Order: sequence, then C-alpha cells, then structure tokens
Amino acid sequence: MAHKYTPTLKDWFSLLLLILLWGTSFMFTAVSLQSFSPLAIVSLRVLIAAIILTLFMYAKGWRLPKEPLAWGVFLLLGIMGNLLPFFLISTGQKDVSSGITGLLMAFMPLATMILAHYFVLGESLNRFKVLGFVLGISGVVIVLWPSLAGAHSNLLGGLLILLATLSYAVNAILARRLPSFNPVVTAAGVMIISSMVIVPLWLWQELPWQQSYFLKASLSMLWLGVGPTALATILLFAVIGTAGPTFLSYINYVIPVVAYFTGALLLGEVIEWRSLGAMLLIILGIALTRKRVAD
Repeated sequence: MAHKYTPTLKDWFSLLLLILLWGTSFMFTAVSLQSFSPLAIVSLRVLIAAIILTLFMYAKGWRLPKEPLAWGVFLLLGIMGNLLPFFLISTGQKDVSSGITGLLMAFMPLATMILAHYFVLGESLNRFKVLGFVLGISGVVIVLWPSLAGAHSNLLGGLLILLATLSYAVNAILARRLPSFNPVVTAAGVMIISSMVIVPLWLWQELPWQQSYFLKASLSMLWLGVGPTALATILLFAVIGTAGPTFLSYINYVIPVVAYFTGALLLGEVIEWRSLGAMLLIILGIALTRKRVAD
C-alpha cells in the first residue's frame, strides 16, 4: 500500500527554500568562475559539503558505515551525482549564461523518466510521457538552435550541461537500484569520498595557495558549498521523508524560472523571447509526463 503523505507548512517552506538554493546556484557558479576553475569549484563544493554534512550526521548520533560495499555505493553516487555533473555544469557555464543553464537543467526529470522506463520496474512509458518528452526536447532544441545554426559558439557548453542532466538522471536510477542507507549518512559518505577523489587532484593541478581570488567570487564559492550543496541535501531528504517524492518533484517546474530570472536581474543576462518560449515548452513537457493514463 502506498504511503499517504500530507505536506505541512514546514514542508512548503522547505520546498521554497530548496527552489531558491538550487535555482540561484547557477548564478553563484557564474560569479565563482571569475576566480575559480571548474575543477576548483567541484573540489570546494564537495569538500565544504563533506565537512558540514559529517558534522550534522555526528550531531544526530549517526555514524558512517564500515563495510566496503557501502563505500562502493557512495563512490558511484559521488561520481554520477556530484563530481561529473558539477564539473560539466561549471565547464559549460564558461560559455553559457546561468539562466540558460537553469533552463537546460530542467531536462533532467525527462531524461530520468526515459531511463526509468528501461531500468526501474513499474515505470513504463505512456503516451503522455512520450509527448511530454517530445515537448521538452523541443524546448532544448529551441535553446540550442542559435548555436546549431552557427550564430553562437556556445554549442559545446550547452551540450556539456545536457550531459550533466544525463549524469543526474543516471544517479537517480542508481540511487533506486543500489542498496540504501540512512539518507544523511549516504550524503555525508558521498561527499567524503568525492572529496578524497577530487581534492588531491585539484591541489596537485592548480596549487590553489599560489592563486589570487576576488572576494565576491570567494564568497560565492563558499556559499555554493554551504547552501546549494550541504544545506540543500539536508532539506531534500527531510522533504522526501515527510512529504514524499511526488511533492518534491514540483521543484522541477520552478527552478528553471528562478534560474533564468535571477541571471537576468542580478547578473544582467539578456531575456530572450525564444528562451521564454523554450522554458514554457520544457515545463509543459514535465507537467504532461505527470498525467495519469486511465486503465
């Protein structure tokens, strides 16, 4: 029997906070790129989050698992859910505005839906899901069309961001198929092992202590680790636990809108009718995939 969730006012507040944290993360990445390389951004995001989540976990009285299997799961989730997408997004954002990045990231639930059809029992496609996917991919093509037509040279950046959505989608499927542990313990373990993989590479490659950094970029970088990475992870599991995954899925409609308009209002990025139309198509596509088919 399915669990019956009733979202509380606190759940709605947490959802709003998650939308703001994730919706503005692309803007903070754009500012961080003024001083930090994509490798540095990934390393610092997971390192800061690892410290905060580990402290939170111990404060709650939970402990990290000792068995190798758990750490194998954490490593896989760390690569697909953090290291790869964080790197792809920050590299893509060197050529793509934060608003457009937010729009393209909205493709993630559609990519997850297609993968779930093949890898998760009871998640088969129906006509609404297929139509929703077609609408969503049409929106993506509209966003990338100037690059495809040769008007801009940011096609590679756009494709890297789309690859990040696929990485997140694979991560979502893995999380459902692999053995599960306490969510906060998993999050802390994932960030710890991600840090162990990437931080030494960053220190060796870039010798960060020899670099100089702008204050604004440094504060943005610090916030990326604290807010959209650590705090958002804690909120995410709290909301899923009390209000359920369907309630959480509402964020997919709003994050691209927040990302697009924070980029425009705070970074002066251009608002284009084409992008607004694409946003509408992608959000409509996501909405259609949620429609139930009558038996």
